[in-house]
Amino acid sequence: MRIDSHQHYWRIERGDYGWITPEIPVLYRDFLPEDLAPYLIKHELDGTIAVQAAPTLEETEYLFTLADQPDSRILGVVGWLDLADPEHKTHFERFKRHPKFKGFRIMIQEMPDSSRILAPDFVEALKGYAEEDVPVDLLLVSRQLTHTVQLLEQTPGLRGVIDHIAKPDVKNGEMDAWLQSMTQIAKHPNIYCKLSGMVTEGDHASWNREDFAPYIRHVLELFGPDRVMFGSDWPVCLLAAEYDEVMSVLLESLPDGWGEAERAKLFGLNAKEFYKL
Repeated sequence: MRIDSHQHYWRIERGDYGWITPEIPVLYRDFLPEDLAPYLIKHELDGTIAVQAAPTLEETEYLFTLADQPDSRILGVVGWLDLADPEHKTHFERFKRHPKFKGFRIMIQEMPDSSRILAPDFVEALKGYAEEDVPVDLLLVSRQLTHTVQLLEQTPGLRGVIDHIAKPDVKNGEMDAWLQSMTQIAKHPNIYCKLSGMVTEGDHASWNREDFAPYIRHVLELFGPDRVMFGSDWPVCLLAAEYDEVMSVLLESLPDGWGEAERAKLFGLNAKEFYKL
């Protein structure tokens, strides 16, 4: 099974997406399953994990409606929960009734102060989901890695995945601090890493494959072939690269020793296991 482990759909008129404005014309339009289908067919991908792109319960429910379409290639939906909401477990139980609900995403990236994830109520909530073995996506930027490392130390056993390799500043060559934190994170055996969202951290106008290769190699070395996943981050990737280019950046950066078995895990089998498809 070949899977794109990270992509988004949206319909602008829904109004959930405050971050998508007319000032971002590449993204300020609807992106729906029929738009992505040709790329999935071209790259022989069986389906995708559709990930929330708005901090609303309603958007998660909208993704369910897309997943319910007869010809849907959505294999799983990663929804949104606010762990600061006393009713988060009620919403989770409702979502869980949908057969394609496969977990939720914490948008640390949007927190003005990422130390919020270390608050006792937040940690206890996440511990509860860890005990239930619920898949949790972690969206963050590299400056928030220190707090994320501390969070994972307090939530042992969490089935988590770092989205977009934690968004290092590729454009300016950030490496040492990012690598140090990612090394700590990789020590947790239930934490995976998505090789996704990288092109938008480079120079949108003049990136080249060599900009990303060191980061890809470090992630593959740290997490190994069993805990990494390919994700396109389409359509956000269109800010810097087409779907085909995103695929090429990863394929051309794989170590020479990676054969068919390792590639099969990266391009689907690990996502299948992580999200319990």
